[in-house]
Amino acid sequence: MTIELYYWPTPNGHKITIFLEEAELEYQILPIDISKGDQFQPEFLKIAPNNRMPAIVDRAPTDGGAAISVFESGAILHYLAEKTGQFLPTSLRDRYTVMEWLFWQIGGLGPMAGQNHHFVQYAPEKIPYAIDRYVKETARLYGVLDRQLANKDYISGDYSIADMACYPWIVPHEKQQQNLADFPNLHSWFDRMQSRPAVIRAYDRANVTSN
Repeated sequence: MTIELYYWPTPNGHKITIFLEEAELEYQILPIDISKGDQFQPEFLKIAPNNRMPAIVDRAPTDGGAAISVFESGAILHYLAEKTGQFLPTSLRDRYTVMEWLFWQIGGLGPMAGQNHHFVQYAPEKIPYAIDRYVKETARLYGVLDRQLANKDYISGDYSIADMACYPWIVPHEKQQQNLADFPNLHSWFDRMQSRPAVIRAYDRANVTSN
């Protein structure tokens, strides 16, 4: 049964298409054009009450019951990992390393990079204090991730939902006024991520959706 994915090609949206492509799950994209306000439509709000995409509906949950809807990108990644038994370790310590970095992205990298995007690119007036604050905080977070990636191919060692969560927020590094050359471990990881066939396919789906 196909996963229904309510989606627009933003970093949080890309997280989910990366997972679905990696796991080779069938899915149907239902575009939520945030530039047109689709996220405020009553039918979407029944699934995602915080009026943010992505969200999914799984009509074949593993418990065999009624369809399940899930909103919030981190919760969706966790749900899909548990559904498929992929990209989330079963051992206690390894599992919680992945969860730490998933939550780190959700609580730190995403919000701070998002504020960076807003004040650098979209704010109606340039506020130097705000730009400086969020560009520096983004750099700090890049440094945290760079140190975690020392001597590792992926964030927790093995490829996981933590990598899928973080990568889309590093893709717009130039817009965030970050130079990947300053973060060599992160840079190597970024190159590995962008060369994965499933990641390439996920971003190709984005190009089709937004055109």
